[in-house]
Amino acid sequence: MRIPLSRAHVTAEMKTAVLAAIDSGRFILGPETRAFEEEFAAAIGTTHAVAVGNGTAAIQLTLLALGVGPGQEVLVPAHTAFPTVEAVFETGATPVFVDIDSTYTVSPADLEAKITPRTVGMIPVNLYGHPVDVAAMRRIADARGLFWIEDTCQSHGAKSGGRTIGSFGDAGAFSFYPSKNLTVFGDGGMVTTNRDDLVRKIRQLRDHGRSDKYTHEVVGYNMRFNEIQAAVGRIQLRHLGQYARRRRELARGYTEGLRGVVQTPPEPRDGEAVFHLYVIQTDRRDALADHLKEHGIETGVHYPLPNHRQPATLGRISPPPPALPETERIVPRILSLPMFYELSDGERDEVVGRVREFFGKA
Repeated sequence: MRIPLSRAHVTAEMKTAVLAAIDSGRFILGPETRAFEEEFAAAIGTTHAVAVGNGTAAIQLTLLALGVGPGQEVLVPAHTAFPTVEAVFETGATPVFVDIDSTYTVSPADLEAKITPRTVGMIPVNLYGHPVDVAAMRRIADARGLFWIEDTCQSHGAKSGGRTIGSFGDAGAFSFYPSKNLTVFGDGGMVTTNRDDLVRKIRQLRDHGRSDKYTHEVVGYNMRFNEIQAAVGRIQLRHLGQYARRRRELARGYTEGLRGVVQTPPEPRDGEAVFHLYVIQTDRRDALADHLKEHGIETGVHYPLPNHRQPATLGRISPPPPALPETERIVPRILSLPMFYELSDGERDEVVGRVREFFGKA
C-alpha cells in the first residue's frame, strides 16, 4: 500500500542504540532496562515501573500480584483487543463484559450495573488512544472496593485533567508492540504503579518467581524484558510528547475534512487523546474500505468480532454473555484510517479526499 495503516518510526539514533546494547554483552534485565523503567515511571507520574515481556503480560502479572483467581469476576469491555480478556482467563477468573458509550470506552453506567458479589476489580481500556472517564472509574472503584487496572496499551501519553493516563488506578498496563505510539521494535510491556507490594510481586513473577538466581519462592513465568528493546524505548520515550502532538494534528485535519461525511471520533471528556487509531463510522464501511484499497490506502477494523462473541470466550463461559447493544451497533460501522507519526499532511489529505470522493463530496 502506498499509504499504510501504520508504520514504526525508526531513526539512526535508535539503530546506534541497538548496536550499543549488543556490544554491551548484556541482553536481559540489564542497565538499559532499569533506566527505561525509571524514566518511564517519571514520564507517567508513578513511583514505579516494571518492564515485562508484552502488554498482555503487564495485565496478567498485575492480576496475579493482586491475588485474582478462580471464582472471582473482573469487569472488562467487550470492544477491545482480545489480550485484555485473555489475561483474565489465564488467572482462572471470569471476565464480565461491559458495553461502551459514544467514546468507544467503557460505559460507567453499564460497568456499575454489572458488579456482583464476586466482582473484585475492573480493567477499563483507554481504547484507540482515548482516555476513559477517569472520575467515574475512580468513584466506582472507591465506592465498591474494586481494584482498577488501567489498560493503557494504546494510549501512551494520553491525559485526563492534566494528569497522565496510567497513574490513576492500582496499576497501568502498557504495550510497546510495533504499531503503538511508543514502540521498542518488537514485543514489550510495562506496569506502572505506586504500590510497593505490587512491584515486588510482579518483578518476581516475571522472572520465574525467583528471589535470587537459584531460589524460586513462587511459580512464576519467563516474561522478562531485553536490553535491545529497552535502548530503543528510552529514545522513543524522550520524543513521546512530540509523537502525541503530531497524531493530534493529523486527527484534527481528518476531523475537519470529514465532518459531515462520516462519523468522526469523539473528543475526550476532560483530557487529551493520543490517537493510536483514527476510527470513523459509516454504514458503508466495507465498500469504503475497498474503494480506499483500490487507491493504495490501507485501512483496518479494530475490532470486527467483540470479545463476548469470540469462540474462545464462548468455549469458557456458559450460558453465553448477554448482548451489548452499543458494542454490537458500532462493530459493523467502524473503520480505522492511516495514522502514524510519519504520515504527512499530504498523505492525510489524500485519504480525506478519497473518502469524500466515495461519498460524492469531492
